[in-house]
Amino acid sequence: MDSNVTLREITRATFREILSLKVRPDQEQLVAPNAWSIAEAYFAEDAWFRGIYAGDTPVGFLMISDIPEKAEYFLWRFMIDARYQKSDYGRRAMELLIDHVRTRSNAEELYVSYHGGEGGPAGFYRRFGFEPTGDIEGGEILAKMKL
Repeated sequence: MDSNVTLREITRATFREILSLKVRPDQEQLVAPNAWSIAEAYFAEDAWFRGIYAGDTPVGFLMISDIPEKAEYFLWRFMIDARYQKSDYGRRAMELLIDHVRTRSNAEELYVSYHGGEGGPAGFYRRFGFEPTGDIEGGEILAKMKL
């Protein structure tokens, strides 16, 4: 598969392929289904979301809360389909997302929250410089990185 990773707007023509992406069964409690996330995005003024593609193949989904007037940027959803995990697509997508947030007004920090424990994404986020803040939000560990 093409290793050229891009973040693409989800359209009427592509939303079904994004909805079909799924994490492993043991990860289902860690991230909301893409259908839920896209529905949420349409009712949240600050949502910016994209499909993650390797070449022309959809491999994942991400969404941030983007509030430039408050300089608040929060990685709200991030998933790579079970078939494409451990294939470097997640790393490339995160790099593209961080690059995008750096272009936003007053962007100095990017936040994320995640479930801790076995199978959680803590190690993945730490590799990008996310450090736990010590706060727990909705039962999830809150972490931030300096941009």
